[in-house]
Amino acid sequence: MSDITRREYERHLEPLQQDLNDLMHWLSHRRQRLLVVFEGRDAAGKGGAINAIMQRVNPRQARVVALGRPTEREQGLWYFQRYVEHLPSAGELVLMDRSWYNRAGVERVMGFCTDDEYHRFMEATPVFERLLADDGLMIRKYWLAVDQRQQEARFAERASDPVKHWKISPVDLEARSRYRDYGQARDAMFEATHRRFAPWTVVNFNDQRRGRLNLIRHLLKHVPYDRLEDVPILLPPLESKVKSERFTGPVKAIHGWY
Repeated sequence: MSDITRREYERHLEPLQQDLNDLMHWLSHRRQRLLVVFEGRDAAGKGGAINAIMQRVNPRQARVVALGRPTEREQGLWYFQRYVEHLPSAGELVLMDRSWYNRAGVERVMGFCTDDEYHRFMEATPVFERLLADDGLMIRKYWLAVDQRQQEARFAERASDPVKHWKISPVDLEARSRYRDYGQARDAMFEATHRRFAPWTVVNFNDQRRGRLNLIRHLLKHVPYDRLEDVPILLPPLESKVKSERFTGPVKAIHGWY
């Protein structure tokens, strides 16, 4: 299957983004909470998928959570605790760019956690997510899949582009030689944590544009929202003449270089 062109991608994305706004309207009106977890291999395309969702929705209602390495204090907390404070409130959508599943993936493969911590995580996670679901939180979890050849091509692109150097960490470089190990860790994670109330869905991201469209379409199909009637916004005419903006005082205005 050939890669989808940018023109095709944008043509299909526009109506999906309108549907996302309908979803956001429903979340707000019904005071529902939606959490979407994005996991996958390095360079799979999590950031691009999240950007496609966030591009046309209200940023006051939707948030992206991308936590860095835990601080010394956070390392002493209950493992899930630093994530709990970022969960959505009523009417909100939260997109997690990696999540508590770091423990089942990078921490397991790279030896950043003990065997006991890993096994306790695998046992506790379905219980934790069941508590969230029973409280009304909708949870959707996506794994963005990418073949090793495609992953290597993306790493090479990032390495050659100074603007994208921040996307490659020492852990990413080490992960290149552990493709099989990460696959085994992923399968064990699916086996232990795939539940009806918090299901995993795998999306092929070898073609990132096609992957974004398929992920958004799946999300919209598997959240039971209703399309609420849109109330037209009528702007009354101005009573006074339209004025140009004027500035006074010491502050200088930039008129532009282009």
